[in-house]
Amino acid sequence: MAGQRRPVVSGGGHLPLRPLWLCRACAAPWPCAPARLGLLHEYAADRVSLLVYLGGLLHDAAGELHRLHPYDGPAPGQLFTRFLGWAIPRRSTPDPP
Repeated sequence: MAGQRRPVVSGGGHLPLRPLWLCRACAAPWPCAPARLGLLHEYAADRVSLLVYLGGLLHDAAGELHRLHPYDGPAPGQLFTRFLGWAIPRRSTPDPP
């Protein structure tokens, strides 16, 4: 698609195999650890763009995986953790009361 940003994931081509959403290089559920590291490196200066990008991929994956496994696919919470949970920055101190 014109204007769509494709990740330049370091680590030997750890890209998603769609519609299975497995890593093409290591066959782990994508984004695998090397893909996550590559994405963090690529988007180091713009975490919001990373989260928007991953949110779009989460949307695609949810639909594709549901079509493949309508009754026993991953739960929405599992997909959120897999695609976005790892990329959300953690706070080092609790929110004020």
